[in-house]
Amino acid sequence: MADPIEKAKETAARKAVEDHFDPAARYIGIGSGSTIVFVVQAIKDRNEDLSRIRFVPTGYQSRQVIVKAGLQPIHFDSLPSGVLLDVAFDGADEVDEELNCIKGGGACLYQEKLVATHARKFICVADERKLQSRLLSKWDRIPIEVEPLAAHSVLERLAALGSQEATIRSGAIEKSGPIKTDQDNFIVDAKFKHPLLPTPTEAEGDVQGAKEDRQWAVETLAKEIKQIEGVLSVGLFCGENGLEAEKAGKSAGGQKPVAAYFGMEDGSVVIRKAGETDVVVNKQGEEKTKDSQQR
Repeated sequence: MADPIEKAKETAARKAVEDHFDPAARYIGIGSGSTIVFVVQAIKDRNEDLSRIRFVPTGYQSRQVIVKAGLQPIHFDSLPSGVLLDVAFDGADEVDEELNCIKGGGACLYQEKLVATHARKFICVADERKLQSRLLSKWDRIPIEVEPLAAHSVLERLAALGSQEATIRSGAIEKSGPIKTDQDNFIVDAKFKHPLLPTPTEAEGDVQGAKEDRQWAVETLAKEIKQIEGVLSVGLFCGENGLEAEKAGKSAGGQKPVAAYFGMEDGSVVIRKAGETDVVVNKQGEEKTKDSQQR
């Protein structure tokens, strides 16, 4: 019997590809993790001519998935100057009501952010466990990619920001030492006491208050962590999405997805888009807003 979570991932991936894959695209970003295997298979199963499309991976694993599918990979630094990816598909560890994401659980953080910020559209694909109203609801840590030499000073600064526990991620075998990213950096996992506010509000608290009790907003905390010397990338994807950045005249920089697809165990898919009510697509392909379905 098929694992219901894996089936849910596949259902979400196929719907996301159906809605956002364009056979006329020139460059497509492919993220990391188990859900992305289903995205690549869904693209392959469309039986389109994919020979002119170049697929940009976010790490070693996703490159192997691309190659195994018979598709053409290209390194990010081989992209022509000034070119944006038409779309990037990637997963997430958690997504809130404003489409802020936690990413980096698979230790491909920097490359994932590099690809997301250079895509016109970042499309997130996940299962229902990742669908939350606030970040740090179920997923309990923020991954941070750091330069190894600065790792311990980064831990000290995170404690000053109120992280109750920040640790350097180790491999499955303790004696093998810290996990290293494709860039030979460490991943620090930082835990905070409260779920993160989707947007800054007065409830965020006073910087001078008890540090462990401060309730951070996503973007505020992301900026504070990024300012720490030695931090390469923060596993909070927030701020603008690619379409908003492009509309503002920026050449790149959008981090958030324009849409997130969550596969549910009942076979439906929940679609979350910026500023819109969540939509539920059932197994028959019928769409309803989440509010109307609840009524």
